[in-house]
Amino acid sequence: MELLLEQSLQGNQRAYALLLIETSRFLRQFLIKRLNLTHELEDILQEILISLHKARHTYDGCRPYKPWVYAIAKFRLQDYLRVHYSDQLRQAIDFDELEESYCDYSSETALSYESIRVQVQMLPEKQATILRLMHQDGFTAKEVAEKLGMNQSAVKVSAHRAYKILKEKLGR
Repeated sequence: MELLLEQSLQGNQRAYALLLIETSRFLRQFLIKRLNLTHELEDILQEILISLHKARHTYDGCRPYKPWVYAIAKFRLQDYLRVHYSDQLRQAIDFDELEESYCDYSSETALSYESIRVQVQMLPEKQATILRLMHQDGFTAKEVAEKLGMNQSAVKVSAHRAYKILKEKLGR
């Protein structure tokens, strides 16, 4: 691989094409192990290859190729995940907002945790537990994360998914 990169830096297009093919092979495996979103794998792979192309002049020929590639791939993957999860959290709604949006002011009946307890209990166990802890017991997302041994953002994402399911089930 190191030889292919050196040759490609000297203008050998065939060596560069072979380098990209071989790099794509091991990067695809790297990404498969780290992503649940396989439908976006090829897009992320292309982003990594573009970054490698732009950074190829920084390669130190005295060092191994793969660790250099993996370092760049790791940063690009982190960038992607940061954007992906921040978009999900930005789209997440607060339970209080959910309650307000489902209020039927004409009949004076507001949706509360108590009124949808049965639907909450039909959610997957983890989601039901998170909603119960947050909205019945009054814990914050941070406290729920500590109680369940989860990451705080994972609690928020799970709660958001539960809200979406409830919204569909309640049909309001």
